[in-house]
Amino acid sequence: MRAELEAKLSCCRDLPSPPGVALRILALARDPDVVMATAADTIGLDPALTARMLRIANSPLYASRRRVENLSQALTLLGLNATLTLALGFSLASGMRSRQHGDEHGEERVWRRSIITALASRLLGEQTGQRRLEELMLAGLLQDIGVLGLLQLDRKGYAPLLAACSDNATLLLREREHFGCDHAEVGHWMARHWNLPPLLQEAIGTSESPQPGSPFEACVAVSGHLADLWLLEDTEAARLRAIEAGHRLLGLSPETVDGVIEKMSGMLPEVATLFEVRITQPRRIAALLQEARELLVLRNLREIQDAARARKDADEFEHRAQRLAEEARRDPLTGVYNRSQLESVLEKEFETSSRHGWPLSIAFVDLDDFKKINDGWGHLVGDQVLRSFASTLQKHLRSSDIVARYGGEEFLIVLPGTDERSALGVMRRILSEVGQEPMTRVDGRALHVTFSAGLATHGALEQFTHVDQLLQAADEALYGAKREGRNRVVAGLVEN
Repeated sequence: MRAELEAKLSCCRDLPSPPGVALRILALARDPDVVMATAADTIGLDPALTARMLRIANSPLYASRRRVENLSQALTLLGLNATLTLALGFSLASGMRSRQHGDEHGEERVWRRSIITALASRLLGEQTGQRRLEELMLAGLLQDIGVLGLLQLDRKGYAPLLAACSDNATLLLREREHFGCDHAEVGHWMARHWNLPPLLQEAIGTSESPQPGSPFEACVAVSGHLADLWLLEDTEAARLRAIEAGHRLLGLSPETVDGVIEKMSGMLPEVATLFEVRITQPRRIAALLQEARELLVLRNLREIQDAARARKDADEFEHRAQRLAEEARRDPLTGVYNRSQLESVLEKEFETSSRHGWPLSIAFVDLDDFKKINDGWGHLVGDQVLRSFASTLQKHLRSSDIVARYGGEEFLIVLPGTDERSALGVMRRILSEVGQEPMTRVDGRALHVTFSAGLATHGALEQFTHVDQLLQAADEALYGAKREGRNRVVAGLVEN
């Protein structure tokens, strides 16, 4: 603020000053040893103030299950700090209101704005977890006291300016052009001149330019934007500005700001009555809030739909990835595991068998005279035989057993937890079943096949140091089966 303006304010004899009761309350607030009885005696000196304290104790701001009937009950409900702060606010408000000259439109609008910002500051404080709610209400109430100071300093020049400005932003601009400062700066000087607590001084001074990192001051600043909903013609534009300020200064969502507006709509009539001022509820606010609720429902529904769609897409992607991974593990012709997957599975089974001492049997299986099928009937018939043979193997094995195509017409069967005796029984049964089931039909005739198998077992009787040795043993057994005439199962190099 310019030095010459500060000097004029200092010399202005008509500058508003706190009433006597307010000064006594300020003195009590600075006294660390004050007790409730002293506060009650001071407040009791002013019947109008006493009545207001009773009414606020019974108001929605302090919803109590039992009705407060006297000042003692009211002060007990409110507590000492809240009592002193609220009493100071009522006393100062009464003093400011009594100094109004006539019924000028500009002054009345400022007074209404003070009441609305008082409630808005408190509700914003509740929403953001502030503890000094009464101080917030008082800061909101006093944030425009600079207007009174400017009126007393230069009523002839300032009153027409105030009446001509339809909104606070225009008023600030005109004040800076006319005085070189705005009413927030003048209000800060007055709060310091009145010796108000530093917290209130700063909140008043920064109400039009809040400093980052101070939620208390931010609540007071945002309260002015909320007040515009009740003061300006374009309610919808005022709501959008309030939402923007609430997000920028306090990190509030649009839904949260709308919730504060809705609370204000319900509580403002009674709070206005406490301060003996009439505030008209704009018809557009209810419609705006209803529209906001409908938009929120639609947005939530859209988010739910988007989330469901995203989950569906994620599930489909996961299923597709699983399917592709599974396809990569499978032989494209027969559908059983391919050789690459077999090596990974067999290594794990061999390691488990070695660690726990469980038996592990494997069998190399080779279709007998498969070349004759390809040469005699063609590769398409040969492919059908391979598919049917692989399917037959799987049908006669446990779900825990593994079938893989090793290459060409050669397959490998892995039998976890199966000793040599049991493995021989399984392979002989499969050999018998395969011989009885036609693998395909050619020109109306059933085509049967046989196979040779070489079996090797890793377990108590035979311990292999590496899985490759187990494979080699099964491979040698397979060649033994072929040398012995095919269509048989051989364990080691001995026919069974």
